[in-house]
Amino acid sequence: MLTIKVLGSGCPNCQKVEENARQALTMLRPPGGYELTHVKDPLSISEYVLKTPGLVINEKVVSQGRIPDPSEIMTWLADALLAAE
Repeated sequence: MLTIKVLGSGCPNCQKVEENARQALTMLRPPGGYELTHVKDPLSISEYVLKTPGLVINEKVVSQGRIPDPSEIMTWLADALLAAE
């Protein structure tokens, strides 16, 4: 199972990262499912990144301070699935 966290206050950029992550998950359809959460608490965010928006997959920071496109996120998700095997 994949655990995905979008880090940010809920601004338009953070919402776009969440939307792109959902698109990537829809395309990939990870076996075992996934859990996607949007972390908005500043203290919790600071445990992972200094710049938002941030994206964490299976407790690994894969992006911060920018909006990755769905295909890039899909690559990270596939890598996380391989690492979990």
